[in-house]
Amino acid sequence: MHELPTHPRFDDVLAAAARIAPHAHVTPVLHSRALDGLIGATLAFKGEHLQRIGAFKFRGACNAVWSLDDATAARGVVTHSSGNHGAALALAATLRGISCHVVVPAGAVRAKLAAIEHYGAVLHHCAPTIAAREALCAQVQAETGATPVHPYTDPRVIAGQGTAALELLTAHPGLDALVVPLGGGGLAAGTALAMRTLAPRCRLYLAEPEGAADGARSFAKGTLDHDFIPDTICDGLRGTLGAINFEILRVADAQVLTVDDAQVVAAMRLLWTRTKQLVEPSSATTLAAVIANRALFEGRRVGIILSGGNVDLDALPALFAKESLP
Repeated sequence: MHELPTHPRFDDVLAAAARIAPHAHVTPVLHSRALDGLIGATLAFKGEHLQRIGAFKFRGACNAVWSLDDATAARGVVTHSSGNHGAALALAATLRGISCHVVVPAGAVRAKLAAIEHYGAVLHHCAPTIAAREALCAQVQAETGATPVHPYTDPRVIAGQGTAALELLTAHPGLDALVVPLGGGGLAAGTALAMRTLAPRCRLYLAEPEGAADGARSFAKGTLDHDFIPDTICDGLRGTLGAINFEILRVADAQVLTVDDAQVVAAMRLLWTRTKQLVEPSSATTLAAVIANRALFEGRRVGIILSGGNVDLDALPALFAKESLP
């Protein structure tokens, strides 16, 4: 799979919002006095874990699928995914009545693979490396004529993901900071596009797991650094930061905040106990980053995107048993 040549703009986010409106949920913004008191800030949680397929990924996938002309769409779509994007693309394709092929890496969360199959995709298994994913995607594309929809570098996907921040900033125009997870950078870049026009004084922070901190290293060096092997429970953030995403985020002067897996699990528990919202580890990185950097956020109005809620319930007891409440 390869990047499309054009960079998305704010107008593309607006067009995506109109395009996906018949299919995607406008997710709620949640509040917690207990968490506000803990941080010393006013927090607004954008509940993308309550989006269709349980993650923000449906926005970008839906926009990509419904952007295709009829002749192109008839040949189907193909992508690689460890879970949420694959499920999102499968559902979007099903809604349009076209085929969907998803290349999945070994070791992906079983619950997420089951969701991809449930929404009607054909699964193709490969080794757990980006190179293996890309190679098999190219093979499937050549064999089927399907249109590739990259999980985070496709401009249509980036524009679609930006609709989450569009909704949040429209509902809460006075935010001082916005915190989103950083993996491949689709949500982060889309958020940057929305912020540039709607909230130019708002600061963008990117929450990234220490076990997959290519974003932090790339920002420090000023150039992409993909020389790492991911080691984190945040399976949705193990992908490498995309080039187009990196460019957009650098222009936005985004700041990366890294958190370790123990902090992520503690944040998951805190969200569950204080707000009764169950989110996946990748999603909990945002609250974990805010907690770990209280001094940075104290006294500010902070938007936090809860990106997904697709938790492996079988693994949850062992995961939570390792941590105590903060």
